[in-house]
Amino acid sequence: MKITKQKGTISGPYRVIIASKKIDKTLTKEDQKLLAEFNKGEAEMEQISSLNEAFFLVKDNPDPEKIRKQGAEVRSRLKREVKSLAVSGKSESLFYFLEGFLLAGYQFLKYVSDKEKKKNLLQEIVVSDNFEDKRIKELKDINKAVSWARDMVNEPVSFLSAEQLADEIVKISEQSGFSAKVLQKTQIESLKMGGILAVNQGSIDEPTFTILEYKPKEYKNKKPIVLVGKGVVYDTGGLSLKPTANSMDIMKSDMAGAAAVAGAIHLTALQKLPVHVIGLIPATDNRPGLNAYAPGDIVTMFDGTTVEVLNTDAEGRMILADALAYSAKYNPELVVDAATLTGAAHRAIGEHAAIVMGNADEHWFEKMEQAGKSTHERVVRFPFWDDYLEEMKSPIADLNNLGGASAGMITAGKFLEHFVKAPYLHLDIAGPAWLGKNDAYRTRGGSGYGVRLLYNFLKNSVND
Repeated sequence: MKITKQKGTISGPYRVIIASKKIDKTLTKEDQKLLAEFNKGEAEMEQISSLNEAFFLVKDNPDPEKIRKQGAEVRSRLKREVKSLAVSGKSESLFYFLEGFLLAGYQFLKYVSDKEKKKNLLQEIVVSDNFEDKRIKELKDINKAVSWARDMVNEPVSFLSAEQLADEIVKISEQSGFSAKVLQKTQIESLKMGGILAVNQGSIDEPTFTILEYKPKEYKNKKPIVLVGKGVVYDTGGLSLKPTANSMDIMKSDMAGAAAVAGAIHLTALQKLPVHVIGLIPATDNRPGLNAYAPGDIVTMFDGTTVEVLNTDAEGRMILADALAYSAKYNPELVVDAATLTGAAHRAIGEHAAIVMGNADEHWFEKMEQAGKSTHERVVRFPFWDDYLEEMKSPIADLNNLGGASAGMITAGKFLEHFVKAPYLHLDIAGPAWLGKNDAYRTRGGSGYGVRLLYNFLKNSVND
């Protein structure tokens, strides 16, 4: 998709004007008259169409999210055959409009036989020449990174094994300039990462542990920020088998945390943020075959902690725990994980936000909440009291991997906290990572949640 700049009045058969109260005098007299009438009304959008033309009037709004949704609405109304669209408006409003428009245009057609009949044909967006080049690049980079994350979540496990996920991360590292080192099963065994290996016992496909690092020549943080993403490429529940409908049938999405972390680092590198960031992605599928780990097993983790397995469907915390413990070698300023970890999180707040909890200083929570507000990838803070850890203690091992019937998202977070030495934020993204239907620019299936959130969080962390 090209975004090109044009001097003077933006024109074309398909165009959008984001209408502010102060009418742009460079517009034609006819357009000025239309805008004046439009501004008098209450409608947020009007469309004037003929056979080969469409003119959209969109009311400006101080709320960026409302402008993004207007962009998504225009994308939904625009014919797929349209190849060029002209958009004019104030720079900030134009940015948010195009962000929503581009994200709403995402399509996953890899496995569709007649994809050429369904593919959007838009090739160019024309904007005024006062729209900054760096803002154009940021828009394109956001769309690229979010689309990649969505692709990964939408891919079936028949393609996206743990090894394939690692390969896909290596590919984007070469595009944007971060490093990606993939540890294979023998190396994971030598590190004694018992959690990853236990979950992988039921699979014929080998696990991977991918280490991402973006370290520009100049960066502002003295110690790195470590992001950890859950990479369960498919979750049957293991021997604690999931039901199929509305459960196992969408479990290709159980690596959405890994996609969010890799996508955010990809975007950070594309934008050349002055931040040193490391990503850790443990990846495997969770199957009931072969010598699958079983309820009652006791697993020795990377840091030596012993864990009694009460439910093999609580596998995400098993692989994350090894990665979180491994993060200590970097002496990080902060560790943040992102995971589709618990159904409890989804049931608690639905698909409109993720849950955040942790033991980091207040200013880190403020930065995460600020990033959530600015991107509308919102987070809701939950308590993190030590009382919740009591349910995770085992009479025959150091911990068990399953809490009680209530507050499962918090007991899971407290389990993970045990393995982290640095200040810690835990993001349970089980709700917003996968959508059953389109929600404006958040598309059905993999939503790409977390890419924009974590990117803006990193940007906030170095822009004090």
